[in-house]
Amino acid sequence: MGKAFKKGRVILFLILLLASFLRLWRLDRVPVSLFSDELDVGYQAYSILQTGKDYFGNPWPIHFQSFADTRTPLYIYSSVATVKAFGITAWGVRLPAAIFGILGVWAIYLLIKELFNDEKMAVIASGVLAASPWHIQYSRAGFEVTMLLAFLLLGLYFFFKSLKEPKWLWVSVVLLVSCLWIYSTAKLFIPLLLVFLFLVWRKQILIMNRLNLTKTVLAGLVVGLPIVLSTIFGGGALRFNYLSVYTDPTVPTEVSYARLTDAAVEGAGRNVFERAESWLVHNKYTYWKARIIENYYKSFSSEFLFLKGDLNLRHSIEGVGQFYKIEAFALILGLISFAAFFKDKKLKAFMFFWLVAGSIPSAITRDGGGHATRLILILPPLVFLISYGLSRGVEMFSPMLRRILVGCYLALFIFNFWSYQHNYWVHNPWYSERSWHAGYKELVEVVKKYEGGFKKIIISNADQPPAIFFAAYYPVPPEKWQEGLDEEFVQGFGNIAHFEKYYFGQVGEEGIAKLGQSLDKDTLYIAAQREIEGNLIRDPQKAPEGLKVIDSVIYPSGEPAFYFLTKK
Repeated sequence: MGKAFKKGRVILFLILLLASFLRLWRLDRVPVSLFSDELDVGYQAYSILQTGKDYFGNPWPIHFQSFADTRTPLYIYSSVATVKAFGITAWGVRLPAAIFGILGVWAIYLLIKELFNDEKMAVIASGVLAASPWHIQYSRAGFEVTMLLAFLLLGLYFFFKSLKEPKWLWVSVVLLVSCLWIYSTAKLFIPLLLVFLFLVWRKQILIMNRLNLTKTVLAGLVVGLPIVLSTIFGGGALRFNYLSVYTDPTVPTEVSYARLTDAAVEGAGRNVFERAESWLVHNKYTYWKARIIENYYKSFSSEFLFLKGDLNLRHSIEGVGQFYKIEAFALILGLISFAAFFKDKKLKAFMFFWLVAGSIPSAITRDGGGHATRLILILPPLVFLISYGLSRGVEMFSPMLRRILVGCYLALFIFNFWSYQHNYWVHNPWYSERSWHAGYKELVEVVKKYEGGFKKIIISNADQPPAIFFAAYYPVPPEKWQEGLDEEFVQGFGNIAHFEKYYFGQVGEEGIAKLGQSLDKDTLYIAAQREIEGNLIRDPQKAPEGLKVIDSVIYPSGEPAFYFLTKK
């Protein structure tokens, strides 16, 4: 037993080294650029560091106000130290996500070991998570969700530990309630989880001494009440209201069209029962239900889990599922063996609750069926089932067949893992360059080169809203940015927002072809490549009439990204 334990700890140490390498190596180069949300995190952290306010001027906010929405605060606050050390750079913004990703690998080991007292299964689970494409993807970018998983796993670990040692219960509640401060999906999942844990283990909880229970409740209220009040009354729910299936503006149109189709098919003589049936079949409630069910099934589809993954190239690399294809075998084996043979009904109910409830927050959003960020709550129970299949499910087979199956599995897993690594490091940086908003850092560097020669510099918003890229990459002093953007009419553009001489907008209805007629000589327009036909780097003579190209920015692949245009 002692030798097995020591061996398990050595393997765990090697797994943590692998997890660290996969999450830290070339973090400043892959992904190929900081995308807008990462820069938003970096500039918010920079603004807090410089002024104690977010970049809209709100002091020490519970929800940060950003251009796109309101953001939960804990990841931003955790980035303040790294932004101070490294600036608004990949290391400054992404390092906390990588650290929490590594911590999550260790945390799942602790949780599985605590739940099942099985060193082998715990080590396998940590290895599966360490090599997981899903987890690696989010550990290498400034996403909040690896922090969410680390807090969730550690909170659950201390909860189950507290059933034996009650002194840890308040730590568990603090960690779990802190998840509300990290990412919006937790605001629905964590209350459901806390209610479930209390109902299932209420006997063990209620026999704990009153002082310990009082401390736990007070700790939960102190941590949770501010974020709950801010969510309800302070605009923290705006993002959900925008994304929810319940606020989808297309639903009334679909309902009306379906009812009109019924009326056309049934004719003018349709009776009251046919009209009532049309109303009962086609209404917003049935459409909401259909969308939620569709999202739910997509979340557990083989296409999402094993074949294509999230189609957003910031969330998953092209042609790869959220798990390796070979892991489908282990997942099926784990699901069957855990459901059929595992004896502890409470733990069995807990794991299946986690799977079911973990996908609800994503299912009730419009594109939630394949959204890997919102669905990351189901990653740990899926990792557990894969690990259960590999550690205990294979025991259903004879020793000889077991060795053959394990050998084949490892060979195919290594092939899947190596193929993924090749695609991630070699191909992914180029084909995902637009998704990661490459080129904007170089754009700002070129702007600095020319800014002294122009009274107005207009950065096109035809590709992405450019304000956050400019503010973060320049970087603009936050106390100035907090004063807000002004608006001004510019010939050829209409009313556009600006900060000092830097304007953020797009050419008006006449289009870029007529811009040469209206652009002032002291104005520089930075056009996105999509606004221009052809490649002006290869053939600058094809610039729109009356304009000339004085500089350009290219993507890492060599394709044009932006053109710097002035009047001839």
